[in-house]
Amino acid sequence: MVRIEATPNPRVLAWARKSAGMSVEVAAKRASVKAEQLQAWEEGSSRPSIPQLRKLASTYRRPLAVFYLPEPPIRFQAMHDFRRLSPETVPPENSPELAFEIRRAYDRREWARELMADIEESPQSFDVRVTLGDDVEEAAGNLRESLHVSVAQQREWRTDYEAFKQWRLLLERAGMLTFQATDLELAEARGFSISVRPLPVVVANIKDAPRGRIFTLLHEATHIMLNEGGICDLHDAAVESFCNRVAGAALFPKEELLSSDVVRHHRRGERSWSQTELQEISRQFGGSREAALVRLLTLGLTDHVFYDRKREEFLRQYREQRNRAGGFAPPHVVALSSAGPLFTGLVMESFNRERITASDVSDYLQIRLKHLGDVQSEFAWNT
Repeated sequence: MVRIEATPNPRVLAWARKSAGMSVEVAAKRASVKAEQLQAWEEGSSRPSIPQLRKLASTYRRPLAVFYLPEPPIRFQAMHDFRRLSPETVPPENSPELAFEIRRAYDRREWARELMADIEESPQSFDVRVTLGDDVEEAAGNLRESLHVSVAQQREWRTDYEAFKQWRLLLERAGMLTFQATDLELAEARGFSISVRPLPVVVANIKDAPRGRIFTLLHEATHIMLNEGGICDLHDAAVESFCNRVAGAALFPKEELLSSDVVRHHRRGERSWSQTELQEISRQFGGSREAALVRLLTLGLTDHVFYDRKREEFLRQYREQRNRAGGFAPPHVVALSSAGPLFTGLVMESFNRERITASDVSDYLQIRLKHLGDVQSEFAWNT
């Protein structure tokens, strides 16, 4: 059989690999070729076959046509700061999966802007700003005010998933895009943000618990207010501490928390809190037990000894829950959960107005055409 060579731009080949967060060795292994062979393609001293180029496109998650561009695109830049599960879980370098999730978030933001322009809509402007020197309670109050949320609303959200859904809708109505990373290990990143306006982006890891994702959304929203988008940097303790404290204060407003029955009936001066007390605070305000405990620590109602002990317990319980978790969601449900209501709404509105095709919907939502009917039904059910 005659081998038909492809003619990709060698510099674009190298760019695609690097922007995917892969070394030559890792990329070669995933594409089932020798590292020396891939290096030669990037140097232009030899060329891949068309099937080999298709394999590279799949490996890098790029359309085949991108390899024929005259110059590498100047667009995607990898981030350096993240919100992670804990400092001990930080891997030595960003994974290809993280690089893809960041790139996908950037792409979706650009597509959202284009879709809005095409249907003559303007994005909501999110203009709340804070600095590290601002009072945490005031910053949290400003965030809550911009979201138009009340504690009474929070108490109406009876399930974890309902609370997550409602916080997400509030953030999007305020002018942010909210996405969920689907292919990312929780140990690497719980979330990240893109602090550009209009339409700043906050991303939570779908593998996290719903209440953990709520805290991540608010933490990343604080990054947006600081104009410090990124993947939360554990080495910048001042920024991370501020974002954590604002997120906690936004979830558990001070006056309402202190006046709650749980706190009022807690024995004065007692630094330990029972599982039942933490669960009740969590239920009333929609944050995790750990987030509730952090808030109590911030307000001086517990101490670091108790917090450190309980946090280890929470992490152990969470790992056990993850190990027991089973089953999977249908592709169309995962696609809509990842894309979020605002972006999905723009795609479906454009499709209904016949501005884009069914194939475009498939590309935007990254789902096969055969699932389009399910996407339409699921979206209509949830709106």
